[in-house]
Amino acid sequence: MDTEQLAQTFVNQVGSSDGSNPNGSNVVARVKNLLFRQMLVGISDGRFFLGTFYCIDKQGNIILQDAVEYRSTRCSSPSPMEQRGLGLILIPFSCRISCHVGCSIEEQLSLLSLKV
Repeated sequence: MDTEQLAQTFVNQVGSSDGSNPNGSNVVARVKNLLFRQMLVGISDGRFFLGTFYCIDKQGNIILQDAVEYRSTRCSSPSPMEQRGLGLILIPFSCRISCHVGCSIEEQLSLLSLKV
């Protein structure tokens, strides 16, 4: 399961207000394992944000701290990507198209092997 699927599972299972989901604590533990890791989030307008994963809410919005925005520039620019520091940002669920977390191969395999 990749990070995007984990985020969606978190929203679906923990986001219910009645708290009746027995797997909710497992999902919360998995999301806690992602805290303070480098995360790359792509949004629908083509920009990417690289920052430290800080939190996710019930609606699936992600907060990154120490974030840097990357966007493509025109061909006339010497560099194909432009970047700027942003600090603490909220990325709405509705804008997010991809989400990747930096971790070792062993950690990626352990995330894939856990059942939700």
